[in-house]
Amino acid sequence: MKKVLFFTVVLFASAVFAQAQGTYALPQTVISLEVEAVKETFHAGPYARYARKYLGIDARPSDESRCHVSAVRMVSYAEADQSRRFQLGAKAGSDQIGALTLQGLISLGGAKSADAQWRFSLDSKDDFAGRGVSSNLTEESATLYTRVSDRSVAVQQQMVVEKSLETRAMEAAGTIFKLREKKMEIVTGDTDATFSGEALGAALAEIDRLEKEYMSMFIGYSDYAPQKMSYEVIPSRDTKGQRYVAFRVSDTEGLLTPDNVSGRPYLLELVPQEMDASQEGAKVAKEPVYYRIPAVCTVRLTDGVNVLMQSRMPVYQLGIDTTM
Repeated sequence: MKKVLFFTVVLFASAVFAQAQGTYALPQTVISLEVEAVKETFHAGPYARYARKYLGIDARPSDESRCHVSAVRMVSYAEADQSRRFQLGAKAGSDQIGALTLQGLISLGGAKSADAQWRFSLDSKDDFAGRGVSSNLTEESATLYTRVSDRSVAVQQQMVVEKSLETRAMEAAGTIFKLREKKMEIVTGDTDATFSGEALGAALAEIDRLEKEYMSMFIGYSDYAPQKMSYEVIPSRDTKGQRYVAFRVSDTEGLLTPDNVSGRPYLLELVPQEMDASQEGAKVAKEPVYYRIPAVCTVRLTDGVNVLMQSRMPVYQLGIDTTM
C-alpha cells in the first residue's frame, strides 16, 4: 500500500532534476481560496421619510453599505515543506530514488508569488441631480403693512421662496400617480392620442423610465461593485481544533485579510480521518527514504454559523511521516 501511494506521489508532481546526490523536501498541502464578493452601496432617497405618507410604501431611511460573498472556489496543491528537508546519500543513484527527486519538491528556491489583489474603486457618491422636472422654487403671497399717516395699510407682495422638502416630495408623488394614470390610459386606449407598433412601446418605456426616476427619490438606489481576491491557508499540526480564519468580510471595505479584525471571519475547518500511526517515524538501516502519507480531510468553509461549502482533500502535513 505504501509503495502504491509512494509512486502516486511521484507521478502527480512536475520534474525538476534527478541527480545522484541532492536535497529533497517532503510535500505539504496549501489550500487556496478564490473568493468573489459584491459590495452594495445604498443611497437613500431625499424623500424617503415621506414615502409612507404619500406613496404608502416603506423606504430605507439612510445610506448604508453591505458586502456579501457571491462565489468561492477551493483548490489545493502541493509545495515543498522546507521544515522537512533531507539529504540524499551517495547510494541514492537507483532509479527508484532518482524518481523520488522528480516530485518537484527538491530544494525549491522560490516561494509562490502572491496573487494580485483587487480592491474596490473609490466609494460612490449619491447623485440625485437632474431627477424630476419640478422646480425647487415657488411663489408665495405675503401681506406687508406700512404706515400711511396715522394708520397701517396692507400691501400684497409676491416673493420667490424655496419649496420645503415635503412640498417637493408631495409634488413628486403626484407626478408618479399621473404617470401611472397616463400609462393606464395608453394601455386601455382611453386617450385621444393614437399609439401603435414601436411608438406604443417607446411611449410606455419612457413612462416607465420617468416613474423609476421619480421613485428613486423616495426609495433610493444602489451601486454594486464586484471584488475578487485569493487567500491561502497552510494547515499545521500545531493548530488546535484545525480551525483557521481564511478571510474576513467588512460591509464597508469588502474582502479583508485574515488578520484584519475589522471584518467578520470566515472559517476553514479541517477534520482529518483517523490513520494507523503504527509506522510513523519508523527507522530503517543505512539510508532511508522519507515520505509522507497524507491524511484525507473533510474541509468546510463556514461563516461561523452556516456551512458555505464542503469538500474532501488529502493534506500531507496532517498525515504520517515514515520511511521506505
